[in-house]
Amino acid sequence: MLKTIKFWFWNTRPHALPQSILPAVVAFCLAVKADGFSWWLGLLAIVGVAFAHSSLNLFDDYFDYRVKKSDFRERLLHRGIRARIHKCPYLISGQATVNQLLIACLVIGGIAAAIGALILYFRGITVLYIAAVALFLGIEYSGAPLRLSYRGLGEVVIGIMFGPLSMMGVYFAACGHIDWNTLFVSVPIGLLVANIIYVHSIMDCEPDREVGKMTFAGLLRRKTAMLVALAALIVAAFGLIVAGVIAGKFSIWYLLTLLTLPMAIYLFYIMVAFVKNPERQFEPHRWLGPVGNFEAMKKNGIGWFMIRWLTARNLLSFFCLIIIVASFIC
Repeated sequence: MLKTIKFWFWNTRPHALPQSILPAVVAFCLAVKADGFSWWLGLLAIVGVAFAHSSLNLFDDYFDYRVKKSDFRERLLHRGIRARIHKCPYLISGQATVNQLLIACLVIGGIAAAIGALILYFRGITVLYIAAVALFLGIEYSGAPLRLSYRGLGEVVIGIMFGPLSMMGVYFAACGHIDWNTLFVSVPIGLLVANIIYVHSIMDCEPDREVGKMTFAGLLRRKTAMLVALAALIVAAFGLIVAGVIAGKFSIWYLLTLLTLPMAIYLFYIMVAFVKNPERQFEPHRWLGPVGNFEAMKKNGIGWFMIRWLTARNLLSFFCLIIIVASFIC
């Protein structure tokens, strides 16, 4: 049993969990000083977000694999198209079947649903509305009939889910009411979550197009337009924080998020390098934050992908951590 749990845990792509957990923790910390705060319901909501994210990651594998078996990336690589080939390896290798994957999706999703039901009991029907919207967007991200990530809307969906929707859900679970300042904070965080997916889609633009998956990067077509959109996402996220401070919505301590600007600029730099010369290699720097076993990633042929994806993820992580600290200083 323990071996099975570990197997599916690693296949849920736990390295992506910071993009859902940290925004949820931000919402929890913003709720601490609010009336009606319940620490255990807030923490329970964070755990529920983590299980929901893990389930949806597996559902994404399930739906993508059913559209076109993921070994197509291997074939694209043989044709000279640069592709991230580390996708659904447990299905391609035969370690698990598609039916087993579906069962894992439902079990992990069922745990998230049970947590949501408990919060619903204590906080009321609003929780159900938030969960229903999250479930709809999560399933339709890559599932039929809408397949939103195949229609250029994947970044928007993920940004909404792990920004405003998740954060308002956790805040409501912790306090039993909605806070509009928290909603305002959730927008720049949602933009940086969407930025992770967008960086991903720029790098996977060609293989995605081959499988018929039209991401936002694919809609833009031209590399210059993709980079302009990337810059706009980053500028908007930081600009909203500055605007919030000027408008009196946020404490001046929120400007500490500008400390992550060098990381944002570096991300843009290595993405420009990818567009101009995809073969150029970059090594992680300590100031970029945790990158896991990067040498193993390089050996697996995905170092070029992961250095950029991890930089985008860590940008969000440090941004959220600074807001968490600022929320207690205020």
